[in-house]
Amino acid sequence: MTTLPQTLVHHATHAPDQTAVHLLFAKRPDQHITYRQLLAGAAGYARMFAQAGIPPGEVVILILDHSADLLYAFFGALLQRSIPAILPYLTEKLSPEHYSKSLAALFRVTRPAAVLTASEFVATVRQARGAAAAPQILLTPSPAAPVHTPELPNNFPPSDEIALLQHSSGTTGLQKGVALSHRAIFNQLESYSRALRLTPNDVIVSWLPLYHDMGLIAGFLLPILRRIPLVLMSPFDWVRAPYRLMQAVSQYRGTLSWLPNFAYNFCAQKIRPRHLQGVDLSTWRAVINCSEPMYAESHRMFLEKFAPYGLRPSALATCYAMAENVFAVTQGGIDSPPTQDVISLNAFTRHHRAIPARDGEASLTMLSAGRPLDNVQIRVLDEARNPLPERHIGEIALRSDCMLTGYFNRPDATAQAFHNGWYLTGDLGYLSGGEVYVTGRKKDVIIVGGKNVYPQDIEYLANEVPGVHPGRVVAFGVYDRRAGTEEVVLLAETNTTDPAERQRIADQIRQRVTQGTAVALRRVELVERGWLLKTSSGKIARNANRERWLQRT
Repeated sequence: MTTLPQTLVHHATHAPDQTAVHLLFAKRPDQHITYRQLLAGAAGYARMFAQAGIPPGEVVILILDHSADLLYAFFGALLQRSIPAILPYLTEKLSPEHYSKSLAALFRVTRPAAVLTASEFVATVRQARGAAAAPQILLTPSPAAPVHTPELPNNFPPSDEIALLQHSSGTTGLQKGVALSHRAIFNQLESYSRALRLTPNDVIVSWLPLYHDMGLIAGFLLPILRRIPLVLMSPFDWVRAPYRLMQAVSQYRGTLSWLPNFAYNFCAQKIRPRHLQGVDLSTWRAVINCSEPMYAESHRMFLEKFAPYGLRPSALATCYAMAENVFAVTQGGIDSPPTQDVISLNAFTRHHRAIPARDGEASLTMLSAGRPLDNVQIRVLDEARNPLPERHIGEIALRSDCMLTGYFNRPDATAQAFHNGWYLTGDLGYLSGGEVYVTGRKKDVIIVGGKNVYPQDIEYLANEVPGVHPGRVVAFGVYDRRAGTEEVVLLAETNTTDPAERQRIADQIRQRVTQGTAVALRRVELVERGWLLKTSSGKIARNANRERWLQRT
């Protein structure tokens, strides 16, 4: 089996009554979807797409909230040999203006045949579409009911055909769609299953959005296609009540979950003991940190908070991933704890080297992302794209048999992304002992007086200051013509309006950053709650906030 619809049909035929997905909702009972029901619902949407005149090979955009319809529509597009692409649903966390512009740009580049959405979202789609006749707008819940005796496809797509698109989560990056073939997806799932030591006894519990590669692959396709039970909740329910994740792990005996780094801090800070009565986390064998810069301190906070409820230290794991490689590039923490590398701050900022720190020397603690999957090769390149030795910081490049086919309808972007067969990730990092350490994004590095400054490190320190709203901090560089170099600007959200208290918070941020980095931070500005723009995947949008701040000042 080498295609997604073929695998779904196989599972529905050979294990029709096995539960594929436990769908969790905040205010109504859990919904348990078997493989038979998943295929029936998918067949209903496949028929709907066919009746709408959507030919095979055309892109179908899915903009739906957490629901069984989203699952059915995704596999329905695959059954009909359309190319599904899940996009974020507009919420209060996203800027409507940025969202509409991104959606319009996506329509111009991707040229989808249809958008499937809910009635309350039609006006937004029409605004982005403008006067054009395409894409066609389809509504759900649709009159196309599940087909209980589906007419199965006579022939399945070839494995090198594009199966789906994953889109960037940036506020202005939605137009760059990562096209993935069936073969690439299955090569990833097979290799990643080996790295995870996946067995039929595993249960994956996820709240991650399906429009992000971590949610779509690790928290959706991996369990369904490998016949691993999936417990899936809404990301919005999780944000409002993060304890639901712990309760779900306990109830369903979950073994694997993926979290971005901020979620470790968020859970440790927000979840109260009253929500954990009777909770047992001892079945969790891997809670995998992924999709953001990873911090050992976040792991420590998470373990300290949840160890009394059965969380084991060995469950803390790490991963480096990207949509262009389907998902995972590396995996750590499964067979042994993730490695912590304590390096010299001076060598890191001034010489771009990761040299072990001497006693008493200012240092940084780096958390390993683990080793490359067995089908992935990694190099670290200098500015001339020559390979660097171990512990030299440069751009991470990779090649594998699960790479993207290309950026959809973007041959220019595809060509720029590769060098001699190696994909240029845009991430900075280094290798040590066969393990990968990610230090930041190449485009985000701020150069102050010849020193490389990584905004993530500054943001992490500022987040520790009492009075700063957790996770709502952004740092960026602005060129100072008088000084002839960049200056660091840090914006932080706070709830307080008292001028003296705001001054205290700003002073503490400056002190904490100056003590913890090689930066003498001068520009600190506190903003009201909700001021900072976020991407669709919940990350602070650094470039968009920089532009907003520049326009205001």
